[in-house]
Amino acid sequence: MGHPEPLVVVAAVDGSPASLAAVQRSLDLAARGLPVDLVLVNVQPPPTLYEVVVAHDRERLDDLRAAAGADLLAPALALARAAGLEPRHDVIGGDPADAIVEFAETTGANLLVLGQRDTDGGAATLGATARQVLERAPMPVMVVRG
Repeated sequence: MGHPEPLVVVAAVDGSPASLAAVQRSLDLAARGLPVDLVLVNVQPPPTLYEVVVAHDRERLDDLRAAAGADLLAPALALARAAGLEPRHDVIGGDPADAIVEFAETTGANLLVLGQRDTDGGAATLGATARQVLERAPMPVMVVRG
């Protein structure tokens, strides 16, 4: 009997405590003995017209966005590595909901994991991005409270 195929889990990371909770929940699956192929993704919005006009250099803007995404992914990568996993990771651009769903499809995700942000009053609410991902994703989506 061979080894089971790993569960491809895509966790969207935006640097918030909620997104780190989503990464931790993904790691919990691996800790319970499931073979997990963890993929972390950060979505950077496309540059605004103002940024393009001021910067005059699209490549420089892309480099800045990649660096910002890498900074936001760093705590999630550290968390995964501390748990003994070496996740794949990427910084992509676009509308967050569309980009997350497309990335998960392209990656062959079996599960998409998102964080749910708390409001100022402490109540958890489903944000616009999470709602749109839930509506569009063809794979199961897990929303984790922060």
